[in-house]
Amino acid sequence: MGDPEEAEEHGRRLILHNFLSFQECKELEFIHKSNCTVGYRPHVFSTTLSHLIATNSAHLIMPFVPIRERLKEKVEEFFGCQYELFVEFTGLISWSRGSSIGWHSDDNRPYLKQRDFAAVCYLNSYGNDFKGGLFHFQDGDPATIVPSGGDVVIYTADSRNIHSVDEITDGERLTLALWFSRDATYDEDAKLITLLSQNFFHDNAPELCLPLPASSNMYWFSPDQASSDQQLGFDICWARLHVLGYDLLFDQDKSYCSNISELLMEPLRLTRGDELFEHEFINILHALQVVQFYCWRAPDFKSAKVEETTTVVVLSQSQRERFVCLKSLFAKDVCLVDSVFSNVTFVESAQHSFNWVDFTIAIATWEDYVRKLHRELVMSLPHWRIQQSIFNVSLDEK
Repeated sequence: MGDPEEAEEHGRRLILHNFLSFQECKELEFIHKSNCTVGYRPHVFSTTLSHLIATNSAHLIMPFVPIRERLKEKVEEFFGCQYELFVEFTGLISWSRGSSIGWHSDDNRPYLKQRDFAAVCYLNSYGNDFKGGLFHFQDGDPATIVPSGGDVVIYTADSRNIHSVDEITDGERLTLALWFSRDATYDEDAKLITLLSQNFFHDNAPELCLPLPASSNMYWFSPDQASSDQQLGFDICWARLHVLGYDLLFDQDKSYCSNISELLMEPLRLTRGDELFEHEFINILHALQVVQFYCWRAPDFKSAKVEETTTVVVLSQSQRERFVCLKSLFAKDVCLVDSVFSNVTFVESAQHSFNWVDFTIAIATWEDYVRKLHRELVMSLPHWRIQQSIFNVSLDEK
């Protein structure tokens, strides 16, 4: 992904190599793994821009803005559009073990007929990060796309580009997907600006940037995706922490609580092995965002100076018993968690390099990152409202 961008033109489809930088891919991966919900298909997870706004993480739409602009320009240029295209949908989508999709076009439902063009950006790579998941076109060249982080596939969303995705057999395949429409009534920008105007408070107070979990069924993975039965499956926020070696400890004994929605909103601390990290997170989504931020930026913290004390204590027996009871509330089948989310190579690497000192630095760095994006959003929103379009506002304009 460090190489210059290269393009392959194939008539009704375009392949762009190295379109996204390594850091852009990793930042979007961080956003997805710390905010996603169960998706529209079995073993698929998604993060939409409207969901980020609804969960008090509106600032996290900012990294998408320049990417959406660049992709829209490429689509219009390649297909010779003499009119303004509108972004119809933007979403991060991950495919875990067991997911696949058969032959289809992207406008194959009555409610999708407004989709004219599609862009699929790969955020990680076949072989290194997942197995399976090859993308196939039914006819024409290239017949098969081998996902590689940073590459983008652009194509018409109609029956001229019927395609499929092979089953994922290991790991998690990460993509950023955008669809474009000629019809202004499906303009995603206008809808997002309305949501921002309704939900966004113009205040730099850091507490406004702390995430608020959505309804618990949005995070509940069931083997039967058509069912949200919490007698089966697991909570994906808890699961993503679990596969990285973390457990949760609430300040008060919650082993009696059977309401997952209530638990998602409770303050908590993190544990690893026998150690309890004495820092309180406002809720599970707050903890998950910091943990995933640490995974993304861990190399940056090795040479940083610690200005705050890192307090870690040994877990007591009663505390151990409490989080063991909690585990049975968040996951009815821990083996299923490991099957869906565990990438052995990544997890072993994360476990080997972890230390609480670096993690303490990550908390402060995450807070700075959130405040920076929050300021950018505050400065950009008035311009977006005037233009009724989401675009990268230059520093001079701000």
